[in-house]
Amino acid sequence: MDDLHLRKIRTMPLPDEFPGVHAMGDEETEAALRVCRSKSLYRYYGMNLLKETSSFEAEFADFLNIPYVVAVTSGTAALHTALSALGVGPGCEVIVPAYMWVSVIAAVVNLGAIPVLADIDETFCLDPADVARKITPRTVGMIAVHMSGAPADIVRLAAVAKQHGIFLLEDCAQCVGGSIDGRRVGTFGDMAIFSFQMNKNMSSGEAGAVVTHNEELYRRAVASHDAGYSRSDTGKLLMDDTTSYGWGRGLRLDELRASILRVQLRKLPGTIDRMHQSKYKIRQWLETCPELSLRRVIDPNGDTGCFLITIFPDATSAHAVNDRLRDLGIASASAETSNVILADYGMHIYYNIPALVHKVGTDYRGSPWSLTENQNSIYTYAKGTCPRADDLFERSQLLAIPSCLSHSDEDEILEAFQEALASVFQLAS
Repeated sequence: MDDLHLRKIRTMPLPDEFPGVHAMGDEETEAALRVCRSKSLYRYYGMNLLKETSSFEAEFADFLNIPYVVAVTSGTAALHTALSALGVGPGCEVIVPAYMWVSVIAAVVNLGAIPVLADIDETFCLDPADVARKITPRTVGMIAVHMSGAPADIVRLAAVAKQHGIFLLEDCAQCVGGSIDGRRVGTFGDMAIFSFQMNKNMSSGEAGAVVTHNEELYRRAVASHDAGYSRSDTGKLLMDDTTSYGWGRGLRLDELRASILRVQLRKLPGTIDRMHQSKYKIRQWLETCPELSLRRVIDPNGDTGCFLITIFPDATSAHAVNDRLRDLGIASASAETSNVILADYGMHIYYNIPALVHKVGTDYRGSPWSLTENQNSIYTYAKGTCPRADDLFERSQLLAIPSCLSHSDEDEILEAFQEALASVFQLAS
């Protein structure tokens, strides 16, 4: 091998993604200590209740410009809470994208409903036209996932939902703070969910939120995430709220994590700005390269910037460029997630989820696939179900853009792309 192929542009790994974590400092430490000193970690009562969780809900509602927020223990908990509030259960079909995280499908299955895969387009989010094709008399709604930091074509998806009388649930787990024409993601649908897990734009390690414009859905979400009953402004259980009571899941967020999230929310605009600047510095040069194309971004100003997706003419060139970038040192310590071909991106890809492909049930009967209510919902989930997504997965590369890249880091990524593209496409010619 010649000297060119032996040299590395980087000898140290790139930082791992973890956007919100990179912004953490003394403020989060002091917030957590404040709660510990209060000896009141539960949100509804305590020895010296600081009301961190309710304060976070109010501040996040103000950030989104939406009236109702319910803080929960995780993004997965948020999905279960929202779908429960929307009445999803056996006999229901819910349309989900081919590119998502496994929790999206797990929430549908755990409620006894049937997930229906829909294809993606070059936004790498739900294709509105394919959603419309997948609607049946059993379809109750869709989950539009704003994947990899940039918004879905949510205006068109909302129009499809309205036309067909189905709900639209936005999953904003990977796009906290994103927007379209100045309007925040999470405010276009009937409900939306957020995640504040370790990898997200703001983080407390694990937490989530459910948001909505609709007061009745809000009360149902409060009941679902709590003890089965909604609550008054003072925290009293409303046992006679017959439109919302049922069975709760105990998914309440604690005061400790809420205090950290309040600090992270204040830092979120700066975190996004740093990722956005790094991504678009790299993207601006890549736009001049005829050897590849880039993910379609509905509103570049509303892109949170945490991931860069490059699309190549074929799988061979995609893998060759990816391998060359890795050889040059463009990978983090968690290399399997920082710079990958999407087809290898674990359970973000529908056919990489064995329990889905094989329709593994939630109980000994094989629910929900075996339930009488779902007997007419017959679907396959093997590779080939979403051909447009399959094609994009094989020839697209995902590069994490951490919120702490230096100008030198950005320049080295650009230099590596220049060398990798020159090397691969000269060989191909």
